[in-house]
Amino acid sequence: MPGVFITFEGPEGAGKTLQAKRLVDLLREEGRGALLTREPGGTLLGEQVRSVVLSETPGGPGISPIAEALLFNAARAQLVAEVIKPALDAGEIVVCDRFADSTLAYQGYGAGLDLADLRAIADVATMGLVPDLTILLDIPPEIGLARKDAGSRNRFEAAFDLAFHRRVREGFLGLARLEPGRWAVVDATRDPEAGFSDIRGAVARVV
Repeated sequence: MPGVFITFEGPEGAGKTLQAKRLVDLLREEGRGALLTREPGGTLLGEQVRSVVLSETPGGPGISPIAEALLFNAARAQLVAEVIKPALDAGEIVVCDRFADSTLAYQGYGAGLDLADLRAIADVATMGLVPDLTILLDIPPEIGLARKDAGSRNRFEAAFDLAFHRRVREGFLGLARLEPGRWAVVDATRDPEAGFSDIRGAVARVV
């Protein structure tokens, strides 16, 4: 049986990590082979990249959007080759907290890089891999950012203004409108249980 690739996307504070873990726990309880991973991360190289792109460097130079995009895609290429593709080839369900659509939303819609260029880079990094289902946990940035206390915020949450995060959210929604068959939009302002019920319904379409 071929594997199934499910990704979680959304603005900061939407609850992606929590809901992705809950989904994998449910799939395993049902006796299915399920793997949870994340971006950037999931491999030694990916975790090293994560520490670079998400950590704040007060007073230091910022990372340019194109450098961000290339770093994210380097981690992505390693994750696909080392973790995701082998698991899918083995027939597992792979659930990933963020994937290539995040680069389109953040460095494309948010920072203004050319979307066609970003798609071309991602296509090389992922070897053309596209998720079977992408769950967008949608939340206004004002609400999502307010869920994070100052001590737990990453570089994007702490150093980028509200206008940037609004563009990111609209980018995600725009991507979902372009591919309605792949995306499922879930209102993340509600109680997590209500959101998880919608997620289960969406997953039932592909699993």
